[in-house]
Amino acid sequence: MTPALRGVLPVAPTVFHDDESLDLDGQRRVTEFLIDAGAAAVCVLANYSEQFSLTDAERLQVLDATVEQAAGRIPVIATTSAYSARVARERSAEAQRRGAELVMLMPPFFGATLAVGEADVLRYFHTVAEGLNIDIMVQDAPMSPTLLSVDLLTRLAIEIPQIRHIKIEMPRTAAKVRALRNAAGDALPGVYDGEEAITLIPDLDAGVTATMSSGLVPDVLAHIVDDFHAGRRDQAVEQWEQVLPLIHYENRQCGLAGAKYLMHVGGIIGSARCRAPYPELAPVVGDELRALAGRKGALVLEWATRAG
Repeated sequence: MTPALRGVLPVAPTVFHDDESLDLDGQRRVTEFLIDAGAAAVCVLANYSEQFSLTDAERLQVLDATVEQAAGRIPVIATTSAYSARVARERSAEAQRRGAELVMLMPPFFGATLAVGEADVLRYFHTVAEGLNIDIMVQDAPMSPTLLSVDLLTRLAIEIPQIRHIKIEMPRTAAKVRALRNAAGDALPGVYDGEEAITLIPDLDAGVTATMSSGLVPDVLAHIVDDFHAGRRDQAVEQWEQVLPLIHYENRQCGLAGAKYLMHVGGIIGSARCRAPYPELAPVVGDELRALAGRKGALVLEWATRAG
């Protein structure tokens, strides 16, 4: 079992060449950057990794490159979401075989209207957990029309031993975290937020132990979470308020292309390409993001030069 994680758990972008083929060397450099920046774990194949644009074979290549580069220094979290319980179970079992220490799944859904009821959500996660020896993180995100109530999440954690972590990135995350902490208690030790950490301080106050962000400012977020848990809340708040304009700009103006763009500008990866039809950043947005990151002294712009 993986204990509750503390710190920052960045989602690694999937790196492509300009022709949209996988750049696995770039994938390894991203992993190294995130480790050097203080990540407590790295997540691959998530929505911010463009998992929806990858073939099954490519998913395994990305996971293998990340696990090999991490080399046991930090846990690797593999996203294995699928509408089919059978497919999700197979993906999760394969991720375990290839060295992932956790798997993360959204509840089953498809599109904006194909949602699943609570009884079927329970059956789904029971199926996924069959034969699995690593932990499961449930992702509660607004992309899914399948709703996860506090009562349902509590029942999942109590009934399925592998479910020991949850990422909550719904509106009013802090309120849901408090309710879940009260309801699930020790059955759910790992509670994390997302959404690029735009509500991090309220969420930490409510009881999250880590944040799953993009790879834009992992070093800053790691310090914020560390300071908070060490009792230095005022310092954590000051740092968060300093970086908030940058992560808010990423969240509202850039989406998943933002971190990839700055990694390219900073020389960590060779291309900022996203797979079509996902849009590239408009030049004016990229310029504004780069300028804002520069004013904030973002490590992502300097790490490649320092690392040599």
